[in-house]
Amino acid sequence: MTSIPRRSLLAGASALPLVALRTRPSWAAEFSYKLATNLPAMHPLNTRNAEAAERIKAATGGRLEIQLFPNSQLGNDTDMLSQVRSGALEFFTLSGLILSTLVPLAAINGVGFAFKDSQQVFAAMDGDLGKLIRAEIAKRNIMAFEHIFDNGYRQITTSTRPIRTPEDLRGMKIRVPVSPLWTSMFRAFDSAPASINFNEVYSALQTKIVEGQENPLAIVEAAKLYEVQKYCSLTNHMWDGFWLLANQRAFSRLPKDVQEIASREFARAAKEQREDVAKLNAELREKLSTAGLQFNDTDPAAFRDALRKAGFYAEWKGKFGDAAWKTLEDAVGGLA
Repeated sequence: MTSIPRRSLLAGASALPLVALRTRPSWAAEFSYKLATNLPAMHPLNTRNAEAAERIKAATGGRLEIQLFPNSQLGNDTDMLSQVRSGALEFFTLSGLILSTLVPLAAINGVGFAFKDSQQVFAAMDGDLGKLIRAEIAKRNIMAFEHIFDNGYRQITTSTRPIRTPEDLRGMKIRVPVSPLWTSMFRAFDSAPASINFNEVYSALQTKIVEGQENPLAIVEAAKLYEVQKYCSLTNHMWDGFWLLANQRAFSRLPKDVQEIASREFARAAKEQREDVAKLNAELREKLSTAGLQFNDTDPAAFRDALRKAGFYAEWKGKFGDAAWKTLEDAVGGLA
């Protein structure tokens, strides 16, 4: 057997095409990113983002691959927000009201009983109000994509009594997200709000740590909260949406054409998800009634008046500032 000198082997290797020496398999994505959410896997936000990830992979020729982690698999909201800021996580969807612990202005769309309907919501959030919020988010080294996902109007569910008037909220132990605006609003109703991360809500209701909670019907259904609640009061007390956030450094590393494809497909996902939520909410009252929830309607004017008398609107006008409050009132009309 003829031996080949080591020098000859090295010389031959140096003459090989560069592609033959790649350590990354030819089929591997150039950019492999993670997208995390706190919602159940079958929620429309996750199904639409999963579709967007597939379209992005196809349109970029496999250069950008996005893996979806639903249902708080990568931690609670606080953990994942920290991860997206550090770059350990590239994409994360989060309610603006929870994001307000970092970006106070992000809570402004959740001012109690501000918006009259979804048409008014999206005109504001796709317009000047949303632009103002995104500019504030960008100051924290994270970016928010242009079109916010719909989390819908929030409703109150309880295990002890229905909520028909503001007075029914007095003394109620109610779970709220980790956000000052929520706590402030329910304290204005003389409730006893408890800030609990979403992945702990079911057990908190089941063990009676709290009597009630508030969420859009789509989440009540997807997280099976109806199993541990008896009443659902249609208060429409807050509109809530999910910003798709990205670590700025990670997004800026993507080639410009890949950035444009990702932005386009996530915008499509947001618009389709809004339609999904609207259809879902139209069906859910009947579905959840069948599951055992007892529904009642409410008069928003009575709750709005109670907040006004408690000084809630004046307080938050002061916190958000006159310019931001004017942007809100330009969209919804006078509040304070």
